Amino acid sequence: MRARYDELWGIGELAARAGVTVKTVRFYSDGGLLPETSRSAGGHRRYGSDALDRLRLIRSLRALGLSVPEVRRVLDEEDAADGTGEALEGAVAQRLRELDDEKRALRWREAALRLVQESAPGERADRLRLLGDLPVPPSTAPLVRFWRGWLPPRMPRRSVDAFLDVAVPPPPEDPAPAQVLAFARLNALTRGPCPDGAQPRPEAHRTVGARGAAVLYAGLAEAYELAGVQMRRGRDPRPGEALDCFVDAYTSAYGVRDGERFRRGLARQLAVDPRLDRYWELVAEVVTEPGRRPEPTPGTAHDWLLAALAVQTGTPPPTSV
Repeated sequence: MRARYDELWGIGELAARAGVTVKTVRFYSDGGLLPETSRSAGGHRRYGSDALDRLRLIRSLRALGLSVPEVRRVLDEEDAADGTGEALEGAVAQRLRELDDEKRALRWREAALRLVQESAPGERADRLRLLGDLPVPPSTAPLVRFWRGWLPPRMPRRSVDAFLDVAVPPPPEDPAPAQVLAFARLNALTRGPCPDGAQPRPEAHRTVGARGAAVLYAGLAEAYELAGVQMRRGRDPRPGEALDCFVDAYTSAYGVRDGERFRRGLARQLAVDPRLDRYWELVAEVVTEPGRRPEPTPGTAHDWLLAALAVQTGTPPPTSV
């Protein structure tokens, strides 16, 4: 049933009742979100009371941060006889995800500003350069690319993904200034060129190949977890379950039996393998809340296990570089 002419409002009256500008009403009308009921003899738009309800709904949706296309989908569903509300639920869920990203970016910006504020004058230029190279919110893409280039080619994707889950630290949700600095340095480290023009690779990569490396890193992940338990308890490197698991990762990859001779050879081999100590030092700073005992990382767990192997075999432990 059409509204009577005397129940219709002009664009100015509708705008006043809704608390918006005439320009706003015209924008939504021209976009098809707010259909007019009729036109006056002079060609002016006329709206009924249902237009006021619809305009208020549009205002509410826009106030929640929904885009015009999202508002259109919600209104189209409202107009459908069998509307389920999925469009509104989906738009709200998407907006909440966007807000989470925005809040995370703000927390990183705040921590970065505090880092600059707390820095000595002589440090600020270098730290501003590091921060300028770091997107906000930060990305782990440079770290992922670094490790993909380091791992053996044609290593199974599932194994690569499992390794990256362990080796690439997620940026803290609410970082302290020191964690921002560590992540910025980590970003710069993995984006910079290697000193000799090629990424250093351990002997096992050349010996066991892609499939063997998948077996190796699956076993090492378990050994690092066991070593991490000992490290959190403050225990010195020692033979035990963690070391046995560590050695088993190598015997499984090489297809050989464990034994004293193998362990001595493994200790010598690992002592001369290239090391990525700086990477793991920065990872520990990223994942550890300031003032707390450093969290174990795959790098520090590896060093603990190498020291345990040196204790057991009587070989010199590797030196940090």
